Amino acid sequence: MRRPRAPRRETLQKGIIILPSAFTLGNLFFGIYAIIAATRGDLVWAGWFIVFAGTLDMLDGSVARFTRTGSRFGAELDSLVDVISFGVAPGFIIYEIFFVDAQWAWLLSFVYITAVVLRLARFNIEHDGEAKRHFHGLPSPAAAGTLATYYPFSQTAFFETYLSDLPWAQIMGVGMVLLGVLLVSHVPYAKVPKIGVRTAKGALNTVFVLSNLFAALAVPQYYFFSVGILYLSWGLIRSVLLGLLDRLPSGDPLLEEDEDNLDDRAEVRTLEYSDFSGHDPERSMEEEA
Repeated sequence: MRRPRAPRRETLQKGIIILPSAFTLGNLFFGIYAIIAATRGDLVWAGWFIVFAGTLDMLDGSVARFTRTGSRFGAELDSLVDVISFGVAPGFIIYEIFFVDAQWAWLLSFVYITAVVLRLARFNIEHDGEAKRHFHGLPSPAAAGTLATYYPFSQTAFFETYLSDLPWAQIMGVGMVLLGVLLVSHVPYAKVPKIGVRTAKGALNTVFVLSNLFAALAVPQYYFFSVGILYLSWGLIRSVLLGLLDRLPSGDPLLEEDEDNLDDRAEVRTLEYSDFSGHDPERSMEEEA
């Protein structure tokens, strides 16, 4: 006797499980397109493509938590894609801008990319694919966005008037090494604040996030590079000051989570190949019987 066909709900669940990975693959698309744009000399759009990749990288985790479809597969896929979008692509963009005519300066890009690879590998081990109370070391999308949006910032009137005479090749060379150190460091960096309207803290976070979103859309050439510099500088300066005052963050950042985020954690599911192939060996044996 044949069993009735599985309801459409099972097919819907499969589609929802694939949805976060679609965002991750969109991240990969923009990372590769950034490299292509850089080879064509379109360095402005190369920088914006890294910003688009970072946006999708932030959304894929949110989608996974919202739909409760996080998985080890998704975490590993995300890390592999991030190596390209936030390691290889921005490293190549800076190489095209400053180091293409130098014989050995490409090693600076290699140092940065290596740091991104090590940072992502450590992240998966320590956080199991999701940051807890804060980021342990500079997050790779922040480092990539800072590097990639340098060129759009360099085309602004403010840069040309006040900053264009600085030795930017040397500054960016040292900056890539510094970013590499911060990526693999133990410096705590803040996560994007959780928005909401049920508490005063959530309301303030919402105003802060919306203000930043408005600024990013209104003056992107000024916003992304400037905020990237402020973010990485503030995390480093704050860590140094707290260390001097012997007031480093309490608790284990790898074990504790913000209580506001406990209800939003992704539900990690173990996926079998049969979930995607539509073939269930046990069901087939029952149908044959």
